[in-house]
Amino acid sequence: MSLARAIATGDLLELPSRRDEDWRWTDLRGLIRVLPAASPVHAGALDPGPFTGLADEDVVVINGRGPGRIQVAPLGHRVIALRFVAAPDAGAHASSLTIDIGENADVTLLESYEGEGAGYVVEADLAIALARGARLERIVLTRDADDAVSVSRARIALGPAASFAQTVFAGGAKRQRVETDVAHPGAGASVRLDGLYVVGGRRHADITTVVTHAGVDGATSQLTKGVVREQGRGVFQGRIVVAPGADRTDARMRHDALVLSDHAEVDAKPELEIYADDVSCAHGNTVGALDEEALFYARQRGFPDAEARAMLTDAFLGEVLDRIEHDGARDVARAWLAGHNRAPS
Repeated sequence: MSLARAIATGDLLELPSRRDEDWRWTDLRGLIRVLPAASPVHAGALDPGPFTGLADEDVVVINGRGPGRIQVAPLGHRVIALRFVAAPDAGAHASSLTIDIGENADVTLLESYEGEGAGYVVEADLAIALARGARLERIVLTRDADDAVSVSRARIALGPAASFAQTVFAGGAKRQRVETDVAHPGAGASVRLDGLYVVGGRRHADITTVVTHAGVDGATSQLTKGVVREQGRGVFQGRIVVAPGADRTDARMRHDALVLSDHAEVDAKPELEIYADDVSCAHGNTVGALDEEALFYARQRGFPDAEARAMLTDAFLGEVLDRIEHDGARDVARAWLAGHNRAPS
């Protein structure tokens, strides 16, 4: 079952529901009663994307239409801005894209999900393969409409000694889910899998990840942080699986969230499934409020309450920003965070 399949067939029974364990907090079947009409071809002009000017090339998928494959040659070095745009006339659409990265290539993927219209229902599916020694940093930034339903699903396959780093910035929508599934071969490959969600109003953001270690000598480091206010809802589901024989795996996962309203909600499920003996794995999870002593100290220093709260939440989320390697993308992400973190609490 998937949103893409429901869009393709028109069958609402294909929608994921709360009966599906991985979708129990992001129920689509109970939400969507009628699918919008199929998104038409859009021929109008687009506003600049969030990463405009930072990439060697821009790839645009608009209303589900765009290229089906991107290939990077061995030893290639590319910075690609990949835009998934739901135009003002968008209804329902699904898109798919395959990205092949050759041996020892170095790629930065600046990926954005942009809603220029309202009420759309969309899914984007990516399949990304990294050959031996390839390196990819993927920064994902969402700008969906309040009443949109948006799902992004990425399947990442790593070759030996490959390096994959990802940071997701989720601002939510009526329902928004950013899902990443990593096939980790061990063999000296490494993964950094980070995320950050900031949601207010009645927005809903879901960051879901699965990393499966299939071989020896693999490393994964994962850090996700979130802030929810008003009636916002944040969901984090992270699963690291260490298969039999995947010895000497080093895997760390952490999720921390701040709840800034009595009506806001965070649902978190970090999981480790370990079927090998010689491993070093750990996970942690905290959900709480802002430190009242720190707020008191900031007020004593003359900061107004709203500014003090924003300053403390910026500091709380800053660790995720600091792990981004691409300087320009880090600046864009910082501006995105500033815009989301100034909403009233």
